[in-house]
Amino acid sequence: MPRIICIDYGGKRTGLAVTDPLQIIATALTTIETKELIPFLKKYFQSEPVELILIGEPLNLDDSATHATPLVKAAIIRLKKEFPEIPIQTVDERFTSKMASRAMVEMGMKKKDRQVKGNIDQVAATIMLQEYLASKE
Repeated sequence: MPRIICIDYGGKRTGLAVTDPLQIIATALTTIETKELIPFLKKYFQSEPVELILIGEPLNLDDSATHATPLVKAAIIRLKKEFPEIPIQTVDERFTSKMASRAMVEMGMKKKDRQVKGNIDQVAATIMLQEYLASKE
């Protein structure tokens, strides 16, 4: 069964998470520089079948766009152009960074490791993906 990949897209860094082949568990994959996203995905898709790309949609509490919304919309256009065969779906990313920070504390991660912003991006992508999987059940 193909995997689902989730992207926590940022201006500088992008966090990635994937499901296991049975699409039961979401796992942090990596954090990369955003400019390396397309080359990374091309390489990843050559080795792993992926049936869906999820990307976090940044919205304010009133559902209005944030300063990052245009960046994500541009990324979606580029992803659709580069990978036309893979559907792309947005997921709500509100509070995922705060939830990621809290989860890292609860997991007992050292303060030094929690301050690495790339770790937050990976965990945020994992939270979005796990919530998506839970909503499918």
